[in-house]
Formats: sequence, structure tokens, C-alpha cells
Amino acid sequence: ARQCFHALKLIKKDCLLSLRVSRCASTTSVPRITTHYTIHPRDKDKRWEGVNMERFAEEADVVIVGGGPAGLSAAIRLKQLAAEHSKEVRVCLVEKASQIGAHTLSGACLEPRSLEELFPDWKERGAPLNTPVTEDKFGILTETSRIPVPILPGLPMVNHGNYIVRLGHFVSWLGEQAEALGVEIYPGYAAAEVLFHEDGSVKGIATNDVGIQKDGAPKATFERGLELHAKVTVFAEGCHGHLAKQLYKKYNLRENCQPQSYGIGLKELWTIDEKKWKPGRVEHTVGWPLDRHTYGGSFLYHLNEREPLVALGFVVGLDYQNPYLNPFREFQRWKHHPSVQPTLEGGTRIAYGARALNEGGIQVI
Repeated sequence: ARQCFHALKLIKKDCLLSLRVSRCASTTSVPRITTHYTIHPRDKDKRWEGVNMERFAEEADVVIVGGGPAGLSAAIRLKQLAAEHSKEVRVCLVEKASQIGAHTLSGACLEPRSLEELFPDWKERGAPLNTPVTEDKFGILTETSRIPVPILPGLPMVNHGNYIVRLGHFVSWLGEQAEALGVEIYPGYAAAEVLFHEDGSVKGIATNDVGIQKDGAPKATFERGLELHAKVTVFAEGCHGHLAKQLYKKYNLRENCQPQSYGIGLKELWTIDEKKWKPGRVEHTVGWPLDRHTYGGSFLYHLNEREPLVALGFVVGLDYQNPYLNPFREFQRWKHHPSVQPTLEGGTRIAYGARALNEGGIQVI
């Protein structure tokens, strides 16, 4: 027994020694987490010596970053106002997706008041608002049941008069209206950098460079991004955008406000059995599978798009206290709730995605 114990001590010592050696070796060969030039400056990288870094610059009156509902609405309204005042205003909009609407997750409940102001004749223009809300349902889930909650007039859950839309299709339509008004739209160009004048004011943006290898070295096809200079630059890039973060830092915008809080929204699009399809139905829930310390809830919308489609999703506030909570897993658990599962049984998931959401209110601006 003594010999066995001695042998085990020797084996343990050898294992610990080899583990230390492997750890030391791994620290010297850890790959870079990022090769981005903001972290590893190119002027200190020999591989970039002699590469032409000049950018071509364009001048515009207004540059808008982001081709979502906000950016496109701003572009449209600017061109409408310019036409009303008989002025020529050059409006340029850059969008990272290959085409307008490609990065917009379908499934939303649209309150049309702003659309009415933008285009009073939106129906004649063929806006893809095909599903007026016909039924509102709200409930609190327990693990095995659902407690219905009456929706009283004046509550934000009242959706009569609103429309369930495939948001990607709606944004694509907005893009068509913007182009018809003369907005210059550049899809496939991600805004990579905010440009500043010498006095510190915003000069415009620069689009992303192309032709860069994964290790950060330039390819033979390397090409610098385009600079867009403008009198006014509108940032409509969405939640926690990297340009917005540059502006927070430059102008210390987070100084006199409460911390921003965020959520993650997981969304799916399903085709379901036609017998279970109720076009125009809007359902929201809170409660299970989240506990009382975790902010979040679900939605399930029945679309009328010439086929039995439902858009469903789950939102979890990212300030959850349980470090082991997995928002995606909670979403999967919710889909198996006795009040949700029957709708999806026999159906097929045809699209899915997720995105960050701002959850803070006026106090964080």
C-alpha cells in the first residue's frame, strides 16, 4: 500500500508539472480575439507598410446610418420637407445588409399612427399591412396553466387598430418609397467609423474596408472604405451600435443618466396546421418559465400572409440575477407550455433570429 501511495504521488507531481508547461505554452500561442485596427493599429503592423490608405470622400447634406424603420422614416420625411420648401437636399443612407430589410426580423405589431403621418395614402401605395388585429389575449403563465388577464381600455396591451406585419417586408417597402423620393440608398455598406472635424463636431462616417484576411493582413484586393461627409449625420443603427458607443465615449454621453438596461429578443417564424391558424390574433404572456426576479415575456402573432404563419418570440432582460439562466433555453421551455405547444404541433420553423433591445426608459437618455 505504501508503494502504491508513493507511485500515485509521483504520477500527480508529473501531471501537475506537465499541466504547468502546457499552460505556459498556451499563453504564448493564444490567438488574437480580434484583429480590428482599433485594437491593433495598422501603423505598428509591418504587413501594412506601403499600402495606400487614402479614402475617396463624398459630400451630402444628410447622412443616415441604418436602414431600419427609424432611418428610412427620417430619410423619407427629410425629402418630403425638402419638396414642400422647394429645396434640393441630398440624403444618403447606408445599410450593412445586402438589401434593405434583409437584417430585419419578421414579426411585429405596428401602431400605424406615424405611418399615417408619413404616407396618408399608404394603402393605395401597397404597404404590406395585411393583418389587422382582431383578437387580443394576455395571460400569466404558471408551470402547468395559464391565468387569463382582462385587457382594459387604455392599457398598452390593447392592439385593436394595429397591424401584425412581417417587419422585413415592411422595411423593404419603406426602402422603395425612399428611393422614389430621391434618397440615395447604399445597401451592403457598413458604417465603420465616425469622422470628426477639428473642433470636435461630427463630420460624417466612413464605411468598412474590404479585402482583409482573418489575421488582419491586407489582401491583394484590399480597398479602403468610402467617406461620407455631411452637414447632419443621423445615427439610426439600432441598439448598442458600435458608432453610438464611439459617440458615448467622445462626448461623454453616459455621464448624467442612469445605466442603460438591455434585453435579448429571440424570434421565430413558423408555418402551422391551418386548423389552428387564427389570422389577426395577438397573444402576450408573462411569468413562467421566468421567475419573479427576471424581467421578460412572450408574444405569439397569427399573420395573414396567404399561408398559415405565426411569429413568436421571447424577451429576457439581460439584468437577470441567475448566472446560469440561458435565455434561448427558456424560450424552448416556453414553447412546450401546455397553452403554447398545441399551436406549434405539426408545424415547421422556417426562420429564426435574435437581437438586442433597449429596455431603459427616458431616465437613461
